[in-house]
Amino acid sequence: MDEGSKRLVRRALLKAVAIPGYQVPFGSRELPIGRGWGTGGIQITLSIIGRKDTLKVIDQGSDDSVNAVSIRAFVSACTNIKTTTDSEEAVVIQTRHRIPETPLRNDQILVLQVPLPEPLRLVEPLESITKKMHAEMDYAPMWLALYENIVRVGEIELGADYPVMVEDRYIMMPSPIPRFDNPKLNNSPALYLFGAGREKKIYALPPYTKVESLGFEDHPFRVEDMSGRVCRFCGAEDVFMDEFFDSVTGEKMYQCSDSGYCEKRRVKGGRIWERQGEEGKGAG
Repeated sequence: MDEGSKRLVRRALLKAVAIPGYQVPFGSRELPIGRGWGTGGIQITLSIIGRKDTLKVIDQGSDDSVNAVSIRAFVSACTNIKTTTDSEEAVVIQTRHRIPETPLRNDQILVLQVPLPEPLRLVEPLESITKKMHAEMDYAPMWLALYENIVRVGEIELGADYPVMVEDRYIMMPSPIPRFDNPKLNNSPALYLFGAGREKKIYALPPYTKVESLGFEDHPFRVEDMSGRVCRFCGAEDVFMDEFFDSVTGEKMYQCSDSGYCEKRRVKGGRIWERQGEEGKGAG
């Protein structure tokens, strides 16, 4: 990205921070990555990263996925900045579909890759009409869709990408993070930046912004129940878990979705883990 393109992104970010939850159009540039694979997040990261900053990139909570490794290598090659897998060391964290388990600080920025930024697309296909609905705060069709969902199945069955209300003004799509991560958005000390390269939209949540997940008095918002689940590697509880089945025994197992958090707990606890064939079981 040339410096002019970076300035364009930063101007859009300033407006997005000034109007929390509002989708700001921007001139998304062509990158050597297919649209829909994180180009919006990459453009934000390249535009805000500083020479002394440290970058962490995660995909579905993992530091080792193809998407995370490729983006980390790409940004590092473009900027020559330091990278890490430790959320506490990072100044800028670019993520796809998860918010780190380690609480974020006021000096950190979380950049989220967004495939579909428009929450009203569930009820209205035309962009011209959704813009008018946001301007007039006409969110009745969204509330009706959630109510109809309850009538059909008895609860709001949305999993990831659960819509939120920002500062009692804009309904916002928080990227396809699991519902478990939605409460982390509310009153967070960190700055959240959302980039949708394919849709050419940027929006933001400044520090200490009020964010409420949509729900009704008799059917309030609730997160996924992780009670009783223990990570097979670090022994963590009450964090978002990935579920696995042993290919030999059929036993159900769980492990932390946030690989950096899990690894740090293992190191602190003095536990040693080695990848052992298909079983991948730990050795204490």
